[in-house]
Amino acid sequence: MNTLKRILAVIDPTVDSQHGLSRSIDLAKKSGAVITAFMSIYDFSYEMTTMLSGDEREAMRNAVVKDRQAWLDEILAQYPDIKIQSKVVWHNRSYEAIIDTVISEQFDIVIKGTHKHDTLKSVIFTPTDWHLIRKCPAPVLLVKEHAWPENGNILAAVNAISENEQHLALNNRIIKDAQFLCELANAKLSLVNAYPATPVNIAIEIPEFNPSVYNESVKKHHIESTHTLASKHNISHQACAIEEGLPEDVIPDVAARLNSELVVIGTVGRTGLSAALVGNTAEHVIDSLDCDVLALKPDGYVSPLTKN
Repeated sequence: MNTLKRILAVIDPTVDSQHGLSRSIDLAKKSGAVITAFMSIYDFSYEMTTMLSGDEREAMRNAVVKDRQAWLDEILAQYPDIKIQSKVVWHNRSYEAIIDTVISEQFDIVIKGTHKHDTLKSVIFTPTDWHLIRKCPAPVLLVKEHAWPENGNILAAVNAISENEQHLALNNRIIKDAQFLCELANAKLSLVNAYPATPVNIAIEIPEFNPSVYNESVKKHHIESTHTLASKHNISHQACAIEEGLPEDVIPDVAARLNSELVVIGTVGRTGLSAALVGNTAEHVIDSLDCDVLALKPDGYVSPLTKN
């Protein structure tokens, strides 16, 4: 994402404040991108109208779409200084409608607002959010209510020691996309890399095993690998946080300490049984964050919703 030409801003018809649209407008003003305000709607009472004729059902559907289009036009009229296209579709699965539109019209990014849970004081990601994180081929930016301040902080989460070619390529994309957003938002970039603690069972089962030596060796390897990756992208070593622990603990902790506005993270988009059995580290991290998230897929990723 070294350029931003087309933004799909997802509109939530159930809320008054459209954070995704606001962030889209901010980025469009800085990048020159064209925004499409997109809304997927469905009235489940429609499923109880099978006794009506096809024309009557279509008239009902069109009336609902027309009403929501008028509501969306009112929202967009609040931004007379920027041209925003709009699209309202009838679909009973909003994530499928979003992804179908991304694939067919080649959007560069999807931007969607998230919900803030007042009691828990954390972000609550909806089922639609998770489907987009797992299945959308374009980058997905999930945003909160706050604006990005000047000279803010963006955190890129990397796995510097991976030997998997797909993961190595994803590291580079994460950093490049984060750098691009830093330029647009006039923000500072930091890297974060988590490394595992010494396995307790090894220390118990092998008496001659020295956990402190092992731990220092692992730490050194991660530091050197992260610094090498940072140098490749002209990032100072001082801007790297290499810490022991699980990614879902380390990354949110570093993001909170740095007061990061955004965390950029890669996800391989596992779905189905493999997701249930293997899990997805990125999803555990995302679920623990209390800031904006940009989720990226590997280059060449093909959505399971892609039509042959």
